[in-house]
Amino acid sequence: MERAVSLENYVKLYNEAIFDTDRDRALKIVRDAVEQGVTPEDVVFKIVLPAMDVMIKSVSENFDANLAQHFLTARIADIVTAEMIPKFKQMSEVVGQVVIGTAPGDFHTLGKRIVMGCLKARMIGVIDLGVNVPAERFVDEAVVHKAQLIGISALMVHTATGENGCRKVRRILQERELQDRIKIIVGGAPFRFDPQLYKTVQADAWAEDGITAGKVITDLVKEMQR
Repeated sequence: MERAVSLENYVKLYNEAIFDTDRDRALKIVRDAVEQGVTPEDVVFKIVLPAMDVMIKSVSENFDANLAQHFLTARIADIVTAEMIPKFKQMSEVVGQVVIGTAPGDFHTLGKRIVMGCLKARMIGVIDLGVNVPAERFVDEAVVHKAQLIGISALMVHTATGENGCRKVRRILQERELQDRIKIIVGGAPFRFDPQLYKTVQADAWAEDGITAGKVITDLVKEMQR
């Protein structure tokens, strides 16, 4: 009973630190938790991941979270996960693989970095292809790494809808008969402005923001593995 109360307190303290955008305090809280007997597994799955879910709910329902809080939540999740996984009693297996990058002609990185932090915390392997990624490379790398998903981020309308972006990735998947093995998810400002745009560019799914993308991708990977 005492440990359960202690864990609950750490959850509360961690969430407060995240919403205050206090990175150092958040890290100190999870490290203190481990020192006081909270398992590394519980730190990841009962403190860090639920905090990301709280952030998703805050954005989707309450609209009281900002970009700094989004980025901090993902960044802390990335740091904590990398620190805690080697301490797991039984090493957790990666439950899926994703290759991610920005569309051809697009050089922004913030949204992609948030997504990567969220995915790593959810035990999804991430291969970062960087920026301005050609369609052929998205597919080639997905095949090499046996990825279930290709994630394409775009900040501008013309990079989101360009013929050399998601549409071309789809064509290549079809030409290689990979459309049933590899799905495409897109994200970025143009898709928030037009929630149906992902269908126009022939993606399988889209995410409104970096934090939401972590959950959407995790759900897609699990669905494909059934």
